[in-house]
Amino acid sequence: MTNQPVAFAPDAPFFADLPGNIAVSFEFFPPKSEAMDAQLWDAITQLAPLDPAFVSVTYGAGGSTRERTHATVARLVRDTALVPAAHLTCVGASRAEVDEIADRYWDVGVRHIVALRGDPPPQAGGSFVAHPDGYASAAELVAGLRRRHDFDVSVAAYPEVHPEAVSAQADLDNLKRKLDAGATRAITQFFFSTDAYFRFVDKALAAGISAPILPGIMPVTSFAGIRRMSGNTSIPAWLETMFAGLDDRPGPRALVAAVAAADLCRRLYAGGVRDFHFYTLNRADQAYAVCQLLGVRPKEPAA
Repeated sequence: MTNQPVAFAPDAPFFADLPGNIAVSFEFFPPKSEAMDAQLWDAITQLAPLDPAFVSVTYGAGGSTRERTHATVARLVRDTALVPAAHLTCVGASRAEVDEIADRYWDVGVRHIVALRGDPPPQAGGSFVAHPDGYASAAELVAGLRRRHDFDVSVAAYPEVHPEAVSAQADLDNLKRKLDAGATRAITQFFFSTDAYFRFVDKALAAGISAPILPGIMPVTSFAGIRRMSGNTSIPAWLETMFAGLDDRPGPRALVAAVAAADLCRRLYAGGVRDFHFYTLNRADQAYAVCQLLGVRPKEPAA
């Protein structure tokens, strides 16, 4: 075989020399058992040294995890130095009930709420119906929270459009209503296309939205699981190819997932993104590995 000329390739690795000027945040869900509780707090303990801007705790469909979410958030306030953000939804509760929950969070020291319309419980057939005396939308919930207390409020955004939205413009208009009602930032649904994210941010800016829009990053712990959760999120063919044959090989799958997520973050970073929100699924290893590749290191304890 004769030698062939090759194109020049940079010698520096793709993840080399990142200055670590990145802010990260992590999402967890409340545990259902003692074993899951141990897994959750192991993940929190491992990720806490990375000094996240905040950590959020989800709220089940129809408010099904209300007490477990509150207990997890209260423990974060009590036992850690982390900034907890409690998810709160409109589903299945009156305004008085939601306000009472918000008051309880404020009383235990929670100052950050992730305000969501919320998913209806399975028995509702997948359709959201506002409680007769409740908040009818996330925008109404944001306004109610801001009237109640001086909460820092995050809301959801959908680079590839909420599946129930009548159009992309209507979805963007809804995001603007939430931010105009007093929300501080938006956190996106997970995605795998940087083009989708950057196009969405450009449209938001053109619509007069200047609040930060944090990209939500979901490392692929299970490709079948990602398919189930994707809804309106496009799954590119290259990603499917990357995970082909790994369903029953958790070790290699985890390595590939970390590299794929880090590659997505690196491309977002090249486009100017400096804040990343990781959906951890209560597992620390992949989020920690991605942060390592992005130059985020454990914060040195104060002398």
